[in-house]
Amino acid sequence: MKLMLGLMWLLHWLPLPLLGRFGAAIGSLLFVVMRPRRQIALTNLRLTMPQLSEAERIDIARRHFQAYSRSVWERAILWWAPEARLKRLIRIEPDGVIPVAGMTSKPTILLCPHFVCLDVAGAAIAMEASASSMYVTQKNAAFDHVLRAGRARFKPVKLFTRQDGIKPILRALRDRLPYFMLPDMDFGEKDAEFVPFFGIQAATLTATARIAATTGAQVMPVIATFLPDYQGWRVKFYPVWDNYPGEDMVAATRRMNEFIEERVRESPAEYFWTHKRFKTRPNGEPSLYGKK
Repeated sequence: MKLMLGLMWLLHWLPLPLLGRFGAAIGSLLFVVMRPRRQIALTNLRLTMPQLSEAERIDIARRHFQAYSRSVWERAILWWAPEARLKRLIRIEPDGVIPVAGMTSKPTILLCPHFVCLDVAGAAIAMEASASSMYVTQKNAAFDHVLRAGRARFKPVKLFTRQDGIKPILRALRDRLPYFMLPDMDFGEKDAEFVPFFGIQAATLTATARIAATTGAQVMPVIATFLPDYQGWRVKFYPVWDNYPGEDMVAATRRMNEFIEERVRESPAEYFWTHKRFKTRPNGEPSLYGKK
């Protein structure tokens, strides 16, 4: 791992078009050799996009592997490149300005679904304001150190683990520290409800709605995607959701999934298809991924 980190550090000096193409080439190779992950991606695409032909789904899956690999190698720029270079490469939408005042004037949940460039959104905000987020400790100590340092290189960032529970998150929100919420992975039935995602019942954490209800936090979605032709990244801030979450936490969670669906349709290859999003099934339903 130290060798790979050293290579990433060296590659961060490359122009982004060269680094991006290098990452895409590695992704094309991984699509061929990582058969189990390829099958997970294709299963997800068959479930969520049955209207497409198999050839179209294979094309999206291949481009997803390329995009995911790109995002990994391009993290080198997020971790080590000068701030001025990052700002040249990141386009902020809709008006070119990160809404710092809007996200720090009251408790704010930054809803950031699992698109491959989500770390770009974190870096863009970290150059302007402190924030907090959930964090999974990495198995490799060297990679864990670099990842933590990279995410906190500009402004202090509070990172919580699932073992920390909900209280630190609530305290951070009450202290007006925006909280990055990554709401769209299958963590089992605990604290989740089965809510449609592309028409498939998916175990979905209700934490976004429940935390918003508890703290009075506003929900401001933010999505990071690639700009065309390896020119950088787009970070788009969406309007704060009105009347969210309301009284019905399940309906609020369904609203969240519908929003994510719309964004996935806009950039289908950049969504995290290699995760078993539909692993947890309602009682009595068989696995959608074959043998566990």
